[in-house]
Amino acid sequence: MTDPQFIHLRLHSEYSVADGLVRVGDAVKRARDIAMPALGLSDLSNTFGWVKFYRAARGAGIKPVFGCDVWMSNAADRNRPSRLLLLVQHREGYRRLCELLTRAYQENHYRGRAEIDPAWLEAGTDGLLALSGGDFSNVAQALLDDKRDAARTAAEAWAALFPGRYYLELQRYGAPHSERLIDGLLDIGATLNLPSVATHPIQFIAPDDFKAHEARVCIAEGMMLGDPRRPRPFTTEQYFKTPDEMATLFADLPEALANSVAIAKRCNLTLELGKSRLPDFPTPDGMSLDDYMRQRSIEGLQARMAALYPDEATRVARMPEYMARLEFELGTIIQMGFPGYFLIVSDFINWAKNNGVPVGPGRGSGAGSLVAYSLSITDLDPLEYDLLFERFLNPERVSMPDFDIDFCQDGRDRVIQYVKDRYGHDAVSQIVTFGTMASKAVLRDVGRVLDLPYLFVDKFVKLVPNELGITLAEAREKEPQIDERAKNEEELAELLPLAEKLEGITRNVGMHAGGVLIAPGKLTDFCPLYRAEGSDSAVSQFDKDDVEAIGLVKFDFLGLRTLTILAEAVRFVQRHEDRANFRLEDLPLNDRAVYKLFADGNTTAVFQSESRSAKDLEKKLKGDCFEDIIALMALNRPGPLGSGMVDDFIARKQGKQKPEYFHPDLEPVLKSTYGIIVYQEQVMLVAQILAGYSLGAADMLRRAMGKKKPEEMAQQREIFLTGAAKRGADTKVAERLFDLMEKFAEYGFNKSHS
Repeated sequence: MTDPQFIHLRLHSEYSVADGLVRVGDAVKRARDIAMPALGLSDLSNTFGWVKFYRAARGAGIKPVFGCDVWMSNAADRNRPSRLLLLVQHREGYRRLCELLTRAYQENHYRGRAEIDPAWLEAGTDGLLALSGGDFSNVAQALLDDKRDAARTAAEAWAALFPGRYYLELQRYGAPHSERLIDGLLDIGATLNLPSVATHPIQFIAPDDFKAHEARVCIAEGMMLGDPRRPRPFTTEQYFKTPDEMATLFADLPEALANSVAIAKRCNLTLELGKSRLPDFPTPDGMSLDDYMRQRSIEGLQARMAALYPDEATRVARMPEYMARLEFELGTIIQMGFPGYFLIVSDFINWAKNNGVPVGPGRGSGAGSLVAYSLSITDLDPLEYDLLFERFLNPERVSMPDFDIDFCQDGRDRVIQYVKDRYGHDAVSQIVTFGTMASKAVLRDVGRVLDLPYLFVDKFVKLVPNELGITLAEAREKEPQIDERAKNEEELAELLPLAEKLEGITRNVGMHAGGVLIAPGKLTDFCPLYRAEGSDSAVSQFDKDDVEAIGLVKFDFLGLRTLTILAEAVRFVQRHEDRANFRLEDLPLNDRAVYKLFADGNTTAVFQSESRSAKDLEKKLKGDCFEDIIALMALNRPGPLGSGMVDDFIARKQGKQKPEYFHPDLEPVLKSTYGIIVYQEQVMLVAQILAGYSLGAADMLRRAMGKKKPEEMAQQREIFLTGAAKRGADTKVAERLFDLMEKFAEYGFNKSHS
């Protein structure tokens, strides 16, 4: 097979944030459509899009070439930095680039730029290729200033830092100085025996995207499109050109074209995805993680049982049931390789509890784990409330566990600091998030850069329905006035198409509300870090999905103001001499006065119970036990409220309807909800009891019901009905029950979360 004519190595995607209109998927599709076998991504000062690019490119049969367009400091004049394009050859180069970018963000911010000091490169550049930086390189700047000796000296210095790996970039993208620059660069190349390469700085996919790209740049820089004074560094030529177009453009320099292909061949980084990497957890006396978790869990369970069942005879009678559950969970956790995860979470939660940081009792499916309860990760007995371990960690579907951990808002940072001190500051960071241009926001942004009157734009924006996540295309379908006005008003005829091209594009960089990474060693071995100028907090340059893809483990440290308020309330109570030892954990769950508050809807400032809909539901239900409060949390959501099941639940609770349990064996499962399937755990238990599913298989059934894939549901229906028939269940009852489960799967809530 003959080599291609040309490979694009320089592309700014939407993740360049300040410029770049290219969506990663669109870039890969374009490369495939024009039969380009490799493609480079080189965003400005970041690697935000690398994992998404890698997956998309590999999925399309295209070789991904990883690069980064970096700022280089200029010690002589900090206001005139230069740029260099670094391309990664292999894993060592990737690690080196991660270190350089991280250091730039942590140590060398200047006027919004994270700059690499050229002196840092003297420590080594193995695994990195350098392209001179196009028109923004210090070599090009010197040539344009008619300082040929300085340009040659600069090129010589770069070539020394990247021996055999430095190329002079030649570009023809419509800049008026292009030919003068190319002549100067070719002279330097001939003098110093340096190779040149043709590149094209892609900023958008198609020629007609230019104006939308200019609007994107103006939004980022706070400028107006029509301002005659604004800088205009981009041209209409910076679209994704075909190899034929590039071959025509550089017909006089075939070697420069060929070098783009040669460089792509030299870059062979592969990312290892899907393999989780936990930090090492220290154990005493060289004990294995498996044995240490087992020891800690058994000791913890014994302490829990002493508190749950003070009467020794009762405790002895119940212990076999708890031990059997504990052994099952331990076996699953060890088999899946997650003891380290549980021990790490237990360690920082117990540190928080022992150091005055209030911690939530447990939220989410993790509350279904007895091991978590024994290790003091949670404070809920899962057996008492029929919470299922398989809903949290399914032995038939391997996936990372994920505890939602609530800390007092004021103490959360102390816990993160403890983790940094324990595992190393260079091993811990928070996680990046990306804000995008949503439908209403993008209309306002584009209206501003078009210099349209605020009230005029605001009136138009208000035509977009107030629906979460609605797109402009959906809004146009639901509100005919949008198209009608855009057709008849010249200003809107320009605003709407520009907004649609920018909708969904990355607009800013933020920090994940709760996610914290703990790496097995330096984080820069896995990904670079980003830090906003003026901030002390570093975040990964990969978002939560991408850090998990490369194997880093996310721990959720959620700050909850309610815990702060509760801690303050406890301190007030403890001021009374006779209440000095008061603890929330000792409060009974059968206090009639508390249930009266709920029945009256008097729950202002009560977590998840203060909305109007919650108060209305509380007054209708008039709950008188803890199970009713749990159900309230699950029922007060749009799905259940709109389905009619809430009315049935209330009627059965108040004795106006008779509960129906379908089968005598299901009464223990459905009794607390009066025969109505409210929780996902109930779906799983029904499948286990009536149709013989394992709880792992029942969790797969629950997931299948949520996905609503017809072929999968037909298969599950057959398994369910066959299993029910083997256990002597009436076929019509089994069919009706499966239909109900399928319907309630749309609304079913995780009881552990309630």
